[in-house]
Amino acid sequence: MEPESIDLATERMDLIVGNLLRAGVILSGAIVFIGGLVYLFRHGAEAPDYQVFHGEPSDLRGVPGILRDAFALRGRGIIQLGLLLLIATPVARVAYLIYAFAQQKDRLYAVVALMVLLLLAYGLFGGLV
Repeated sequence: MEPESIDLATERMDLIVGNLLRAGVILSGAIVFIGGLVYLFRHGAEAPDYQVFHGEPSDLRGVPGILRDAFALRGRGIIQLGLLLLIATPVARVAYLIYAFAQQKDRLYAVVALMVLLLLAYGLFGGLV
C-alpha cells in the first residue's frame, strides 16, 4: 500500500471507531435514562427502606434475566440493559479493530487487539473463559 492509502485507511478506521464509541455511549445513556423514567414512574412515590441493604434481585444478575426484565418493560431491567450496552461498547471497539487490522494485513496489531479482547472476556466472565 502507498503511504497515502494507509493514511486514508487509518483515518477511516479512526472515524468508524469514534462513531462506534459515540453511538454506544449515547444509546446506552438513552436506555438508562428511559429505564430511570420507567422506574421512577412506577416506584417514585415509595419510601426507601435504608435499614436493611437490598442488593440486586437475582433475576438481574445475569444477561437472560436482564433481557427478560427489559423486554417486560421493568425499569431496573431497562437500566441494567443500558449498563450492559455501555460495557459492550469498548468490547465492540476492540472486536472491530481486530477486523480492521486484519483487513489492512497488519498482523501484529490484529494479534495484540485479539489478546486485548481475550483479556476483556476473561475479566468480564470472571475467568470462566
